[in-house]
Amino acid sequence: MKTEPQGIITSTAERPRDSWPDPERGNVSWFTLFSSDITPTHSLSAGVAEIAQGGSLELHRHDEPEVYYILEGTGIMSINGVETAVSPGSAVYIPGNAEHGIRNEKPPLLRLFYTFPIDCFADVKYRFSKNQGGS
Repeated sequence: MKTEPQGIITSTAERPRDSWPDPERGNVSWFTLFSSDITPTHSLSAGVAEIAQGGSLELHRHDEPEVYYILEGTGIMSINGVETAVSPGSAVYIPGNAEHGIRNEKPPLLRLFYTFPIDCFADVKYRFSKNQGGS
């Protein structure tokens, strides 16, 4: 008899904060909520990222598509060279291998939910444009 997986409820308060305080990657922190290395989940990983005023997640690419949902604050989203303002309620689909990044130019804190169709967040291989001499 096949056992159905149990649901999981978690929060950012239960997860450690990770960050990249690095000018080539940006100044962003995040809480991984679901990832097969920390939760009994598969097929997706997800979390919440935070970017303070003046911070960013610099232009980068990865093989997997990604979705952002803006929770708080405002930002400038760049996808393949096109910049668009985002605010609470904005949903963003980022195709796999699209060059993208997001920055927060003014208060308050920019918070966004992100998700990837991959078992483990650590398996997402970020390729930052600054590291590769452009896109």
